Amino acid sequence: MAPAPMLATAGTPPADPSGWGFEMKWDGMRAVADTTGGRCELYSRNGKPVTGSFPEIAAAVTERVGAVGAVLDGEIIAPGGEHGAPSFSRLQRRMHVRAPSARLMREVPVLYMVFDLLAVEGESTVGLPYAQRRARLEQLDPTHPPLQLSPVWTGIDPGALAADAADHGLEGIVAKRLDSPYRPGARSRSWIKMPLRKTTEAVIAGWLPGQGTVRGSFGSLILGAHDERGRLVPIGLVGTGWKQHERARLRARLDELASARCPFDVPVARPVAAAARWVRPELVADIEYREATSEGLRHPSWRGLRIDKEPGEVATPAP
Repeated sequence: MAPAPMLATAGTPPADPSGWGFEMKWDGMRAVADTTGGRCELYSRNGKPVTGSFPEIAAAVTERVGAVGAVLDGEIIAPGGEHGAPSFSRLQRRMHVRAPSARLMREVPVLYMVFDLLAVEGESTVGLPYAQRRARLEQLDPTHPPLQLSPVWTGIDPGALAADAADHGLEGIVAKRLDSPYRPGARSRSWIKMPLRKTTEAVIAGWLPGQGTVRGSFGSLILGAHDERGRLVPIGLVGTGWKQHERARLRARLDELASARCPFDVPVARPVAAAARWVRPELVADIEYREATSEGLRHPSWRGLRIDKEPGEVATPAP
């Protein structure tokens, strides 16, 4: 099993860029590629095997670094959004297919943006400073479609880089201390992420019946997250962001998880509770929103399901 990936802390990039490297924040799915067995096995952030979903990436990683037994960290993305930017919604078509057809692979090509090296030639590199890991990664030269080495900049104004990311429709930037070791599974201030739009994970707790054109399906989903005491609490409803075929597929998943029991650990607003169709809290959604308040998310919009996050990891977004 590959190491759990290191996680970044949300915040503002350092005013003084010296001692830091800066990367783009990719709108995709985190993946660790482990070739210590001679061929590549891909794992999601929560350790689930996803090799079958992205066979072209596994084959390319095996070809480029399989002989040296490398373990890579990176992000799987699906270009095709505005300006060719990665699209998480587009990636959904690949994330949930265990054995994609040749046609689907042509229609939704993916890239593996590699940004870290966790082991090589049987030797762990997680204790090395980030700058040294990057240097050794570049020596491996993993760049070969569909693999790309995620660019890193030093001595640059992070504000200007963030503006450039926004101009190209990217998700944001990440600052990484050049002297920082890799801490598997830890969320560290040595890595600071600055998203350009607000997104959060949410646990799907249930749904409300639809009206009009969506009568017979769900109109909105009931979202939850865990507060500081570990309780699953409501954080609002989301009712936009699906295409018709996505809505039908998700409704089938919800029916499989139907439950007579409300999954929340606190009381729910009476109008919601009266109409709710509850489900077992096993699905994690990716949600874009404008603001998080004590009453819940404002103007939330659906982006997709996440297979790389566990419901127990989902915490209430900061106001």
